[in-house]
Amino acid sequence: MSEQSPLDANAARGEAAGVPFIAIPPQGKRDQTPTVVIWHMHDPPRSETAMAAALPLHGLDAWRVYLGVPLSGSRLPAGGLDAFFALGFKDAVLNLYGPAVQQAVEEFPAALASLRGEHDLAEGPVAVIGASIGAMIALGVLASGDLSVSAIALISPALRLESVVAANERLFGLTYPWSDDARAVAAELDFVARAPELAQHGGPTLLVVGAEDDEEGFAVPAAELAAALVGEGREATVVRIPHMAHAIADEPGLEPAPQTAVAAAVDEVVSAWLREQL
Repeated sequence: MSEQSPLDANAARGEAAGVPFIAIPPQGKRDQTPTVVIWHMHDPPRSETAMAAALPLHGLDAWRVYLGVPLSGSRLPAGGLDAFFALGFKDAVLNLYGPAVQQAVEEFPAALASLRGEHDLAEGPVAVIGASIGAMIALGVLASGDLSVSAIALISPALRLESVVAANERLFGLTYPWSDDARAVAAELDFVARAPELAQHGGPTLLVVGAEDDEEGFAVPAAELAAALVGEGREATVVRIPHMAHAIADEPGLEPAPQTAVAAAVDEVVSAWLREQL
């Protein structure tokens, strides 16, 4: 494990238009260097600070901005992780996935404007990274068309909500009671089906999946999205990381922790790819 952490004296942390963030400045001129925006997982790392430690993007001279996901991280409901899991067991689609993604996408433009104004982030295109549910947020931002996106990296990506729910059913031995409202949310959060829409926006896409993750829940949709984007004339690549499951940090995953070997492997792949794109 690496003991390095990006949470140093140069890091800024706080709230931007109400969104908690960690912002790691570049080595170059702040107003002329690319910006990378990162959203964390529901699994470890499950906060903006833990994500900054797990995926510091070593060797990438860019602003790295880690945004907190609604209903998790520093915005967990009263009662902490126990309350978070209780919401999920009651109705993961309508209590967690749907509202978290919708709110994160809606609050992003104001958060980015606040960060640019306060920290001199460069105007222009940004790269986005989403891990697990963060992939849905990144793609939701892309699909909105409100932001010029230069590159997209998705890690253990949740891409088709129905497949994610099925993976959780297998993991927890539960049966999710689909309702009409839940199916409407699932249709909105099926980014494989929305590939033609996504292809109208943004640059190349990298999908990083774990060799030991749920195949039907995450690996298959990643391959399908990549193929669909390529079919639409976009560049898309899938990289499988040996020995990687879904999470890339250790439990409980709320606080910054030493980078795991798997996270270091993901960091190396994503950083190298972004250096080429940016």
